[in-house]
Amino acid sequence: MSTPDLKDPATLAALMHDLRAWAAELGFQQLSVADTDVRLDSERLQAWLDQGLHGELGYMKERAHLRAHPEELVPGTLRIISVRMNYSDADPDKAWATLADGERAYVSRYAMGRDYHKVIRSRLQKLATRLAERIGPFGYRAFTDSAPVLEKALASKSGQGWVGKHTLIINKSIGSWFFLGELFTDLPLPVDEPVSAHCGTCVRCIDVCPTQAIIAPYVVDARRCISYLTIENKGAIPEDLRKPMGNRIFGCDDCQLACPWNKFAQRHDEPDFRIRNDLDKATLVDLFAWEEDEFLRRTEGSPLRRAGYIGWLRNIAVALGNAP
Repeated sequence: MSTPDLKDPATLAALMHDLRAWAAELGFQQLSVADTDVRLDSERLQAWLDQGLHGELGYMKERAHLRAHPEELVPGTLRIISVRMNYSDADPDKAWATLADGERAYVSRYAMGRDYHKVIRSRLQKLATRLAERIGPFGYRAFTDSAPVLEKALASKSGQGWVGKHTLIINKSIGSWFFLGELFTDLPLPVDEPVSAHCGTCVRCIDVCPTQAIIAPYVVDARRCISYLTIENKGAIPEDLRKPMGNRIFGCDDCQLACPWNKFAQRHDEPDFRIRNDLDKATLVDLFAWEEDEFLRRTEGSPLRRAGYIGWLRNIAVALGNAP
């Protein structure tokens, strides 16, 4: 089979058509392409870092330069393929009911199934393999929330959606309950256009945040964010933030649950994201009773491992302190 002419617009258009079809077969709901220019977003990131709003996320500051220069992170990169994969259960009432029941444990919707890093990286690798079969060897590297990549900037730049006031990407037709992944490539693929923002005057995400972590539109103070406190933070939970945590023991979804655009959320059909260990029904007492070996066994291949056993117990202890 002859090597396709990647300088020919018609060839590239046909290739993009096939890429999107393959992505859909692999469980992605959208595939789009961006160039490597993320200077504006990197400047915003630097301003955020300069204010110390990243808390103990030292890696954010240490590798900020690479985030600003994708072509240095993966030399030779010309285009970045951005993909998204839905994880919504499309049942906000069930989530709110759990949050209202102080005896039950609330685990962020994204963390109830298999670790999305493993799922998306594996699918991106399959996408790259399929592409190589079509065009021959090419340079690439797959990422998903695991390297110095401005993935939300790339998703927004390529038309996956716009950055909401809670700093998550919102897609007009499906909301914000999705994961992002990237394939850095050395291919001259045609880039997609960004979409306009549609948050308007809405501030529901800001108003609903239990710890007032969204300190201004598009600005989150990680040090107050429950997702940071229960997952990335390795120390004690600040006393003034314990009560607002309620029964949230791993992550927080309030800003997404409150977002009007998520009325368009669609239930995922991805087997890897099916709920494990009845986490949507678990009580705080039951989860607190897990010994370390049980925690390790039950969280094998799960995002919950990120908190560690000590962090897991710490979070549940705070929630038990808030229980009726």
